[in-house]
Amino acid sequence: MNQFARLAIEAGPLAAFFVANSQAGIMTGTAVFMVAISIAVAVSWRLERRIPIMPVVGAGFVLLFGGLTLWLQDDLFIKIKPTLVNLLFASVLFVAHAMRRNVMKRLLGTVLNLSDDGWRTLGIRWAWFFLVLAVLNEVVWRNFSTDMWVNFKVFGIMPLTLVFSAFQAPLIMRHQLPEEPAESGPAA
Repeated sequence: MNQFARLAIEAGPLAAFFVANSQAGIMTGTAVFMVAISIAVAVSWRLERRIPIMPVVGAGFVLLFGGLTLWLQDDLFIKIKPTLVNLLFASVLFVAHAMRRNVMKRLLGTVLNLSDDGWRTLGIRWAWFFLVLAVLNEVVWRNFSTDMWVNFKVFGIMPLTLVFSAFQAPLIMRHQLPEEPAESGPAA
């Protein structure tokens, strides 16, 4: 799947959440988000024929915390969802680093071919980034209106993630391993 399709699949549910929230409030926005993210995961699976780990984990959290939001009519649950997801991702990466396991290589090894040191550095940087996102989410939902939090979720987290990803390019280029030549068949 090309990068634009992947971005549309990942950003689509957020856009639907933003529009529904602005038109009908957080409860409708949450319901639309739940449906849209379920569709996005299904489309992703259909196009790639594999279960995308991070989007599925994110969707699971949206369905769980969105369901709690709707059932209990309390927007606290959808607001803390990004905090908990980001803390989960940060924890997994920090623990993997401490145990000398390379989770990033497992997740991105088909896309990038980096040295072990490159994978370790990339993993620890992403762990810190996820921790920062968790803290930012807490600050925003606790100190601003629900609409401001939705704006931050849609127009803050995604751009911050894209900018952070772009800043990883020098590390990736520095630790990129040369591609192994494809094996050719027997000479004729």
